[in-house]
Formats: sequence, C-alpha cells, structure tokens
Amino acid sequence: MKTIAVLGLGKFGFYIAKSLSRMNISVIAADNDEQKVQEISEYVDNAFVLDSTNKHALEEVGIYNLDTVIVSIGENIEASILTVMALKDLNNKHIIAKAITSTHGEILSKIGAFKVMYPEKIAGRILVKQLIENVTLEEIDISNTIKIIKLLANEHFVYKRIEQIESENPHIKVISYKTNGQWSTEIDPRYQVKKEDLLVFLGETRYIQDFCAGIC
Repeated sequence: MKTIAVLGLGKFGFYIAKSLSRMNISVIAADNDEQKVQEISEYVDNAFVLDSTNKHALEEVGIYNLDTVIVSIGENIEASILTVMALKDLNNKHIIAKAITSTHGEILSKIGAFKVMYPEKIAGRILVKQLIENVTLEEIDISNTIKIIKLLANEHFVYKRIEQIESENPHIKVISYKTNGQWSTEIDPRYQVKKEDLLVFLGETRYIQDFCAGIC
C-alpha cells in the first residue's frame, strides 16, 4: 500500500489527508496542534503531534524515504521552509509544498520542493487527482447548470447495480460506462459495476457537486 505523509492540518491539509485516506492509501498526518491531530485521527491510522521542522521527530514517525510528502503549513513561512529542508535530508522523493506568496514558492522550489501549490488557485480536490495516478476523475461543464463527471469506480460503486446507484442518487443519471476496455451507452440498469470500471454521470451542477463531495 502506498504511503503519503501530510504535514499541517489546516483546512487544506485536513481535506487532503481525509481524501487520501479513502483511496486505499496509508496516510501519515501530523501537526503541532493536538486538537487538529485528534480530529484527523478519526480518518487516518497514523496521526501525530510533532514539530515538522525537527528531523528526528519526522524520522521517528516514519516520514523518511517516502515517495510523496505534502507540506501544508499555513502562515508560518519559516516553519514551511525548515520542514522542506528536513524532509530533503530524510530522502523523501516528491515533496509537494503549499506556498502563501510567489516569493515563498520560489524559495521552496530552490531548496528542493518537487512541486509548489497555491491553494487559493488550486483546490485540494485537484491535488488529489494529480497525486493518485490510478484515479480518473474528469468534470465537463455542459452549460452553467449542467455538468458531466467521469470517474473510476471506487468502493462507493463496486458491486452495485446501475439502478441501485441511480436510486441512491436520484438527481443524476449514468449515461455511459466502460468495462473491460469497452464503452457502453446503452445502459443496462441491472449491470453490476466492477472494479476498474469507468462511470459517466450527467446532472445539474449543484447535484453533481454534492455527489462529488460525498465520494471524493
């Protein structure tokens, strides 16, 4: 199972950690705020109160030699920079760091951040899509009020029939699905969704957004 660490559990980091935990990923979540750590512990198996600028503390909880670490530290730019430096020293490969300003972002890039993210421009949901290579999630706006979404079947859909999915989500329709490499637009309501199937839904934007919030 892939392991991703999330350091900093503000709104952005909390959303990322919670979302990743639903995707068969082992999440290590950490913050220096005990209350935030307690809240995220309901969703992840490994949550720690620690100072992320402390290399020894990071190593003790297993944040070393990881493929991906997300640094979502808020306004404390110094802590953000020192955390990235500590992570580099611990041989973490892809360090994805949140920046507050363009100057902050430039510094993070120069000291070794693999990617710098600006949360005011890129929502947490987009970051999750980019991180998890085997997840397909696309949204297409048909108009101001109608949207299509294509996604990879996850635990919310696998082994359910199309008619059951639509019954549970009465405001959206399955308009196509792909199984065994073949697309079908003639929907069989009795078709049972399989792992790795792709599903395409159509609905009003407000309902699609609520739907996405419940499955992402």
